[in-house]
Amino acid sequence: MSERAADWTKGVEAIVYQSCGACGKTQYFHRSFCAACGAPEPVTKRASGAGTVYATSLVCRAATPETRAHVPYNILLVDTVEGFRMMAHGDNDLAIGDAVTARYQSFAGRLVPYFAKAK
Repeated sequence: MSERAADWTKGVEAIVYQSCGACGKTQYFHRSFCAACGAPEPVTKRASGAGTVYATSLVCRAATPETRAHVPYNILLVDTVEGFRMMAHGDNDLAIGDAVTARYQSFAGRLVPYFAKAK
């Protein structure tokens, strides 16, 4: 079975994904098989943190008391250069098509990927 590398969900400043050795497809959600072709044990890799904004949504109403201090905050869908799409936080001025790079910051007491315009 493929070993899961530590990432931001475990408090480490990293985004990890999987790549299939059989078909070459990438997947963000960790599985013991390739979701595209069914091959076992895709390889876990570390993402570069670079990507492009696919969608953006500015949250102006806190979902929980813990997030109230962060309002307004931006939730993004980012197409990574590695080929998978992920949801993350980002600067409020980001727009669809912007090139972005990840850094990591605290949000409601948890470490999260946070995207800003690439320089």
